[in-house]
Amino acid sequence: MIGLGALVRTQTRVFLRDRITLFFTMLFPIVFVLIFGFVWGGAEGPGARARLGLVRLDGVDDVLAEVLAVQRAVVVIPYGDRAALERDLAKREVDLGLLWDGRSLVFLQDPTRVQEGYAFAELARGIAAEVDLRQQGLAPPARAERENIGRTVAVGWFNLLVPGIMAFSTLTAGLFAVSGRITQMKERRLLDRLLVTPMSPGALLMAIAAVRLGAGFLATVTTLVAAVLLFGVRFEVNWPLFSAFVVAATLGAMGLGTVIALLVRRPGSASNVANIASQIMLLLSGIYFPIEIMPSFLRAVSRALPLTYMVEAMRYVTGVAEMPVARFALVTGALFAVGAGLFPVLGRYVVSAGRR
Repeated sequence: MIGLGALVRTQTRVFLRDRITLFFTMLFPIVFVLIFGFVWGGAEGPGARARLGLVRLDGVDDVLAEVLAVQRAVVVIPYGDRAALERDLAKREVDLGLLWDGRSLVFLQDPTRVQEGYAFAELARGIAAEVDLRQQGLAPPARAERENIGRTVAVGWFNLLVPGIMAFSTLTAGLFAVSGRITQMKERRLLDRLLVTPMSPGALLMAIAAVRLGAGFLATVTTLVAAVLLFGVRFEVNWPLFSAFVVAATLGAMGLGTVIALLVRRPGSASNVANIASQIMLLLSGIYFPIEIMPSFLRAVSRALPLTYMVEAMRYVTGVAEMPVARFALVTGALFAVGAGLFPVLGRYVVSAGRR
């Protein structure tokens, strides 16, 4: 036990001195949260509404006023003329412009706002359709009401993005523990020197796993806290399930790192392969954009990636998405089984001299 404690302390110091690994494990997720938080965090939320600049060309506002009065998605800002409206539209003081002469609607939209353009266009279509119905003396046959499901109010994509980044952080913490740290030690023959000491390979692996588990847990918690404090997003974290999942996910990622280390001929190339694999999974696992909008063949690829299921489970334990309990147990159990099952294989890899 004393020897294991010494190994843990040594691996902790090694981890803290490796600035690149430290940055990508601890700080990179927070950088992601800051970037996407400033892009999306302020634009989403229950009180987020589009700013609609309105110019009434002839003062007639009866039908339009009735329509805008029931619109919950817009804040109306009156303008005296079109030139002032276009100026503020270009400066993004307003999101959408509307000219109304009592008979026709003319919407003005900034074409450079690519990300929000579709939402603004849909908003304009909705207003135009309702004005058209009211002018005919009709009413919409049905009204759509937004109702969130889940144990907390998932108010926007940023709420789903943060757990995705946390899942990716857990993946990298485990993946690079093997494909980065252990393969480097093997290539530099540090393992050969260690193995002639009374230290057992199992103790070394346990020490590395313990350090990476601690780093992964700390990285996910700090990412979550940063998102809550800086952008006011809410989560309902089930801490027992969260802790169990982070342990299983980190071990499962170490198992994936073991597979990469065994498949790559040169140990030094394992980290490059792991980096490529993690970046592909980052793009295709539904972290940045929904899987549902992908082409069918990419959806099939996404379903084959472990990070996809890690993201789903992380969203479940942070309370922003529902997931059947049996499915969560299956994902967590599978990750734990992969890590625990490949641990003996990793032990043999550490002591084997065949791959250098």
